[in-house]
Amino acid sequence: MSNLTLSGLFVYPVKGARGIALDRARAQSLGIEHDRRFMIVDPDGEFLTQREHPEIALIETAIEGDALVLHAKGHGPLRLPLRPEGPTDRRVRVWSDKCRAVFVGDEAAAYLSDYLGRRAELVYMPEEAARRVDGRYVSRKERVGFADGFPYLLTTEGSLADLNARLREAVPMDRFRPNLVVRGAPPWSEDAWTTLSVGSIVFHLRKPCSRCNVITVDQATGARGKDPLATLATFRARANRVYFGWNMVAEGEGELCVGDAVTLLARSYDEVG
Repeated sequence: MSNLTLSGLFVYPVKGARGIALDRARAQSLGIEHDRRFMIVDPDGEFLTQREHPEIALIETAIEGDALVLHAKGHGPLRLPLRPEGPTDRRVRVWSDKCRAVFVGDEAAAYLSDYLGRRAELVYMPEEAARRVDGRYVSRKERVGFADGFPYLLTTEGSLADLNARLREAVPMDRFRPNLVVRGAPPWSEDAWTTLSVGSIVFHLRKPCSRCNVITVDQATGARGKDPLATLATFRARANRVYFGWNMVAEGEGELCVGDAVTLLARSYDEVG
């Protein structure tokens, strides 16, 4: 395939909250710089996401210099340090992983608790506290922040177009919360990709991304429906899981820019659907 390009680049500073579209970004081993380094947790350290709290989708995020700015619907903006300092003594859980984090502070906890209508806190993962990626798919050296399991998620415009052709109402790409979006590929051709480069960065596709009810949440309103999950389940299911997009790890670090050439370096023929 030729003429593949990077058409979208996104960072999600707070796990579950609204992402930020970028023109350029720094690719690091943990993911896009600042990606999912913050997370909302309950008093027991269990992570809170759109799965149970779709209103988290309405928490806007922005990066302004050395500050992270949150703006929850119906609330004023809250400015926080982008790299909070403090002891990594807050024990939190992401799925089955227990990890250490920095408690961001009482002001952020009060802000989120008031917005969500329940006790909540904001925590930060410094680089030294990062989790290991599942060793079934990568070497033990690969690490990740608060993302579900991998540092990067890739989707393609072609696959979304094919899905939307099957839906009563089309959905935008933000339903799937990718980091990288590729233009110019036939629908679902990414199922056969194993290694590609974006600009000067090499990525390895390790696992198709199984989807949950987060993709049924309208990211602009917080409303939940049945699609696109129900429709995806009719043709993109395997072993009781539904797939859209691919989880990746990066080889090296560097800058990514929208418009970068995407070059397919290796492929297999093990299709998902």
